[in-house]
Amino acid sequence: MSLWFMSAAILPDLTREFEISEFRQAALSSAVQIGFVAGALASALLGLADRIDPRRFFATCAILAALFNASLLVVEPGGDVSIFARFVTGILLAGVYPVGMKIAVGWGKEDRGLLVGTLVGALTLGSAAPHFLALLGGTDWRWALSVASIASALGGVACLFTGLGPFHARAPRMKLKAVLTAWTNRKIRYAYCGYLGHMWELYAMWAWIGVALTVSFSGQMSSDTALSLSRLFAFLTIAAGGVASVVAGFVADRVGKANIAILAMSVSGSAAIATALTFGGPAWLTTLCVLVWGAAILPDSAQFSALVADNSPPDQAGSLMTFQTALGFALTFFTVQLTPLAADWISWPGVFVIMAIGPALGIVGMLRLKRLS
Repeated sequence: MSLWFMSAAILPDLTREFEISEFRQAALSSAVQIGFVAGALASALLGLADRIDPRRFFATCAILAALFNASLLVVEPGGDVSIFARFVTGILLAGVYPVGMKIAVGWGKEDRGLLVGTLVGALTLGSAAPHFLALLGGTDWRWALSVASIASALGGVACLFTGLGPFHARAPRMKLKAVLTAWTNRKIRYAYCGYLGHMWELYAMWAWIGVALTVSFSGQMSSDTALSLSRLFAFLTIAAGGVASVVAGFVADRVGKANIAILAMSVSGSAAIATALTFGGPAWLTTLCVLVWGAAILPDSAQFSALVADNSPPDQAGSLMTFQTALGFALTFFTVQLTPLAADWISWPGVFVIMAIGPALGIVGMLRLKRLS
């Protein structure tokens, strides 16, 4: 998953070397989102995660994604070919994240919150990795991009050695009606609602928090120092969510997945507003708010997926979780693309306040789901 935010992490170095318009800068990130949506929709409709060996599916997609990501070394960044390569990378990542969840939920029921929480924690650390690689590589964006590609390929190979759990179920044929279960099953529908509220803020925050922190820090320190610190704290912010996701998964199996999701969204929305209020102020205070936001913004994600798995027929769980992610990432295409444009219009603090709307709506969905339990 280190491929996801690669272009956003190395964007400052790319723009120093190449002339890339603001629209194309955003397109390098949003192309991954819309590619993921296209891949996830195709996978869900065809039932790929439920019909074929998920380990081979995962490995093939991770290795091919690594190759397309590495193609940015030989094409012009920001050009049509590079944006297309990012789009295909997104398509292939739809065979990694949701398929990984399919493998995870096959290993348990009573501890499913922990299983999916741990997988989402791994997803998050991978998503944070580009910022750390960019920090280690300095201005050498090619080094960071190469390491991320190698990591993806190795991850794909490693998945081939994964076992399938006792609760793994395989669909004998394609079932288009599996996707319709998302609308006919009210519990799944409300889990989807909570997930969409969560996704309203998640990827827009992840993709642009490094840029936003650079702006916030730049009034108090040199531009180079501001850039280095923003990369470090962007990595720590995203990684904090990964650690919190594992802990929350352990607790969710005991106090309820919906309860953990509500708590996470309450803290996340509050932290978004706190970040807006402290933006441009003391760097330590803004950083603290962002770290809390990063820790709280993710733990609910795994619980939404676990809730979908809990309420799905076993041989449809992979397709329904994949369809869930397709809807969520379709939303993030717009939020990731529009976030920097909105920041120019209403400033970063205004954008952060708007992001808090998502968790508020997600809480409503979770409260309605609890009434059905």
